[in-house]
Amino acid sequence: MNVRRAYPVALVVFGMALSGCGASMDDLHRYIAEINARPPGKIEALPQIKPYETYAYPANLRDPFIPTVESTMAASGSGPRPDPNRHKEVLEDFPLDTLRLVGNLERAGEAWSLIKAPDSSVHRVRKGNYLGQNDGRIIHVTDQGIELIELIEDGQGGWIERQASLTLSDDTTEGGKK
Repeated sequence: MNVRRAYPVALVVFGMALSGCGASMDDLHRYIAEINARPPGKIEALPQIKPYETYAYPANLRDPFIPTVESTMAASGSGPRPDPNRHKEVLEDFPLDTLRLVGNLERAGEAWSLIKAPDSSVHRVRKGNYLGQNDGRIIHVTDQGIELIELIEDGQGGWIERQASLTLSDDTTEGGKK
């Protein structure tokens, strides 16, 4: 297409576009006047606020805000506590659920257990040894496993005892593969 012919066509199209921009805004002014003539809307009233009703705690029940004798004793230090002066044993560096009981043996009438740590080292333990990160003390060694007592913080400044155990499984290899 020749530039000389395109110029008049572009001028006509541009003129038509500009004529649409100069249209009257009477319809917009009419609509705004119609909206302003309408009656205002009604605002709903706020909901009624009910007064607070007090609750009378029954006199025959223990007051939940007064500490119990057990928690007072635990906070005072009269309950079980870990010994801060005791030297930690090697197996206390690992969580109890990562330790595996891989065998039992008896020597001079005393029962021992073999514990495999996550670093693949094997340790010999007996009644009185400690393992796990919760001050777990071995209280009993049997053919099937070992039983421990762990000390767990009760959240009120005291400690509680919790029983735990490790049992000898049929599968004594890593990852459950024989």
